[in-house]
Formats: sequence, structure tokens, C-alpha cells
Amino acid sequence: MSKGFPPSMSALIAELNKLPGIGPKSAQRLAFFILRGHISDARNLAESILKVKSSVRFCRLCSNLSDNDICEICSNVSRAKDILCVVENPNDVITIEKMGGYHGLYHVLLGALSPLDGIGPKDLRIDSLIERIGKESIKEVILATDSNTEGETTALYLSKILRNTGVKVTRIASGMPVGAKIEYADQATLMRAFEGRLPV
Repeated sequence: MSKGFPPSMSALIAELNKLPGIGPKSAQRLAFFILRGHISDARNLAESILKVKSSVRFCRLCSNLSDNDICEICSNVSRAKDILCVVENPNDVITIEKMGGYHGLYHVLLGALSPLDGIGPKDLRIDSLIERIGKESIKEVILATDSNTEGETTALYLSKILRNTGVKVTRIASGMPVGAKIEYADQATLMRAFEGRLPV
């Protein structure tokens, strides 16, 4: 309980402090912001949180977040139905969509392979990925997992099991960010930049 605060305020601060990236001071500032605001703003915030918990689910096809059985991307008739981008989490879908250059479908694994943490193929949405490739007219699968150890392990595993499916399997390139100086790049990043080089 936060010292000097009424119990109700202490309870709010404690709940806000549970949010990722919110320390005790930030929790207090947010609590005071809510307290100073209009009662309708607090009600809208509370209702939005409850609605998310009761309404949001995973899309039946791709496991992206959705308010419906099938998400907006999967149900969008203008999307390219023969390209499937495999990502680790729904946040990755949002990031790629903001880029604006990809118009295919997605498949969200809901994690990455991590033997040290006990996360194996059965813990991810890999079986449903293989099932989709068998049922749908997929011509290319883009592996867009993270470039860390878990993401690379997942991409390597998927490339092996998808090798005999007849679909083209590609991996997103990674390397030097735009505007970066080569002298400041680490060796792994520079190596990936060279491996992902394109003709000019």
C-alpha cells in the first residue's frame, strides 16, 4: 500500500504499477491523472479494459487479435491469398501493417521456439500453419520471426519442415538500419547485411 494515500488510491496505484514499464512514480502520476479527469473518462477507460477482456480473441485462421471469429485481415477480399507471412506475435502484424508495403495474409505463431524455456513446436501454432498450407492456395511463406536466437531457431525449424510442401519459403533480410554507420555496426548485424545483399 502506498504511504499517505487513501486505500482506494493506493489500490489504483498498485494495479497500475503491475503494467509493463510502469514503475511506482509513473503509477502515481497516472493515478493522479485519472483522479483529476472527468468521471466519464475514468468510466470509459474502465469499460474499454473490460471490453477488451471480454471481446478480443484470437482469429480462428491466423491467430491474430480480433473482435470476431475471423480477423479483418483474413476476411479482407483485397488481400493476396497466396502469400503467408509468419510472425511470432500479434504486435508483429501491427508493425508490418504500419509499413504499408505488404498485402498478403499472416500466420501468428504466438511465440518462438525456446528449448531452454521449455517451448517446443507443440507449444506454437505450427500444426495449424502446416494445415493452412495444405488447405489454402499458398505459394510463398515469408518467415518474419525476430533475428534473435529464438527467432532464428524458429525460422530454421520452419524452413526445414516446409521444404517438402512445394511452397516457396523466404526469410526477411536483416542487417544495417537506414542511416547507420558501418563503423558502429556489430559483426552479426554486418554479416546479415552482407548475406542479404541485393543486386543494384
